[in-house]
Amino acid sequence: MASSSSSNAIFLGFLLYLSIFASAKVYVVYMGSSDNEHPHQILTRNHQILSSVHSGSVEDGKAAHLYSYKHGFKGFAAKLTEDQALQISKMEGVVSVFENRKRKLHTTHSWDFIGLGEEETMEIPGFSTKDQVDVIIGFIDTGIWPESPSFSDSDMPPVPSKWKGICQSGEAFNATNCNRKLIGARYYHSGYESEEQHAKLNQNPQAIVDDPKKKLSFRSPRDSNGHGTHTASTAAGRYVAMNYNGLASGGARGGAPMARIAVYKTCWDSGCYDADILAAFDDAVRDGVHIVSLSLGPDAPQGDYFSDAISIGSFHAVSRGITVVSSAGNEGTKGSATNLAPWLITVAASSTDREFKSKLQMGNGVHLRGESLSGYEMKAPARIISASIANWGYFTPYQSSYCLESSLNRTKTRGKVLLCRHAERSTESKLAKGEVVKAAGGVGMILIDETDKDVAIPFKFPAAIVGKRMGNRILSYIKSTRKATTRIFAANAKIGSQPAPRIASFSSKGPNALTPEILKPDVAAPGLNILAAWSPAVGKIKFNILSGTSMACPHVTGIVALIKAVHPSWSPSAIKSAIMTTATVFDKKGNPIRVDPDARRGNAFDYGSGFIDPTAVLDPGLVYDSTPKDFKSFLCSIGYNQKMLHPITRDNTTCKSQTFTKPSTLNYPAILVPNLKSTFSVTRTLTNVKKHPQKTTYTAVVSTPHGIQVTVHPRILIFNRYGQKENFTVTFKVSTPSQAYVFGYLQWKNTKSRVTTPLVVRVV
Repeated sequence: MASSSSSNAIFLGFLLYLSIFASAKVYVVYMGSSDNEHPHQILTRNHQILSSVHSGSVEDGKAAHLYSYKHGFKGFAAKLTEDQALQISKMEGVVSVFENRKRKLHTTHSWDFIGLGEEETMEIPGFSTKDQVDVIIGFIDTGIWPESPSFSDSDMPPVPSKWKGICQSGEAFNATNCNRKLIGARYYHSGYESEEQHAKLNQNPQAIVDDPKKKLSFRSPRDSNGHGTHTASTAAGRYVAMNYNGLASGGARGGAPMARIAVYKTCWDSGCYDADILAAFDDAVRDGVHIVSLSLGPDAPQGDYFSDAISIGSFHAVSRGITVVSSAGNEGTKGSATNLAPWLITVAASSTDREFKSKLQMGNGVHLRGESLSGYEMKAPARIISASIANWGYFTPYQSSYCLESSLNRTKTRGKVLLCRHAERSTESKLAKGEVVKAAGGVGMILIDETDKDVAIPFKFPAAIVGKRMGNRILSYIKSTRKATTRIFAANAKIGSQPAPRIASFSSKGPNALTPEILKPDVAAPGLNILAAWSPAVGKIKFNILSGTSMACPHVTGIVALIKAVHPSWSPSAIKSAIMTTATVFDKKGNPIRVDPDARRGNAFDYGSGFIDPTAVLDPGLVYDSTPKDFKSFLCSIGYNQKMLHPITRDNTTCKSQTFTKPSTLNYPAILVPNLKSTFSVTRTLTNVKKHPQKTTYTAVVSTPHGIQVTVHPRILIFNRYGQKENFTVTFKVSTPSQAYVFGYLQWKNTKSRVTTPLVVRVV
């Protein structure tokens, strides 16, 4: 009987343990700057904090601990109950405590289109970029496929002596996979695994042990997803002859093909978690990277800056002179842009002038073109029908028009081409629709996509995507005759058929939902149908074509590397300013940049300051520079007080000593006034970065936003030496009230340079 009681007690104890374990989630505890403390002291303090909320148990505290952040900033990640997290949030020195949230991946002719040459060095006339071999780019992503020829180290000099990183061994990856090109590799999975385990435990308390069939893909820096390999090669890949299934053949390379690569694998098949992202930032700062590139971010709306891993990690990186480049997101709607912090460079996605088209030969003699990456084609015409008349079972004609799984009648579908509809933005769902039609016996598919029709999809049978207008035209033809037919041809690459660049419909837009005085996105770069290296673990292919702001981000990363090679002393803000003030708002034919899918005229909320121009960024003339102190003033201006600010900065900065009180006063390369009542003035500072000593004069030219009077004082700025700073003030006055945002620009102009700044105003 005693034995039975003992067993029951053990069982009840186990259930109690399970209950506590199930309620514990991973939290990030952020404690601001490291304040020159020894890493061992920080680790000891973290264990003390954890022990204190585990009834003084050192063992339980250490068991809950996942990461300590002790290089770029202070803090830790640990498994905590909600009550424990609340206790820690009230402790002295703690800035914020937040859940370990998941971030999404914001998932080459492009460099020719941008305007950089074909040779390996990517030299820009008038400048030498040979020192890109000293520039180290850290990629926080899904890892890398090291055997890709894009990461060859042939003809590269030894690894820079200041590099402190490692090549971390793991599953199918060891130190020999690094070389003089790929100089560092790490991976992080504690935050990911804890969240996945927590989710399983809450669904099924018995499922503590991972299902062996769902093994973590490559527990190492090796890329089993493809995304990280693609972004790294886009930014810094070597020159390689590549194509995708015979399409887009030719040479492709990254923007800085001789720069070094270090990878920090934080992203797994289900996403990227805050705890892992912060650990990667912490290591990247210590390792000695010059640039961090992240093609990932939160869902909109984004939370507070210091409850967001990317904002926190990048703040401390930028404070140490590391430039951080991020993607704006793929939600495509107004106000959906993420990665909103002013210290980040945030990138929107545009097209290039290369498109992937499939010819559609209709039975009435009309020839149309749809978007596709399919290498399959029909040998002869076939009957085309609307999927709505092939509905099956409980599915309505409307539901079957979207070619949902099991919605199609095989008898009606067999041997025919189906006209289907698509409403979402997911490329996987488009592929799935093709599989549904093919499984039901269809010989082809034309997909009407009302949103991002320009995204080419690698369908596994003859298929193409068209827009709403062309789709309605095809539907009218089907209704006009009982014998409507079509023939779908294999895709081919076509250059110069449409105006380019255009802003992709999926690219997330401004205004900045967190701080509307800061422009987001900052700039646009190619992100539509980009060919780059790939992981053969996915689809057994070495190169792939992807679309997303994920692909736009590394284009800017590559340009940042070239700027660092030529101007190693420039601050992250100076680099950002050079990219923004030299961008263009016109396409290659000199017309205003348009926005897909409806070809409306774009504005600063679509493309930031414009489309990147790498041939101009190395000589911008003037830059809007900002220091870490300016970003502290910015934080004061949006409501951070001394008590909140001190742990973040760990210095004697006080909000009373700050230089400005409004966020619009930050020396940003864009001026936004979201709440203009009658009159408002903004002061900016320009720094001369022309290295020759002669006098240079700039004159202000203004394109005024509609209904706003704009005056600039002084209208002429004179610079006599390198590094000279001059202030000017812009005053906005309401003349014709309008409730919508209106757009214009200020340009400082001389015979050789044009320094352009977006002006964005909304009247209250």
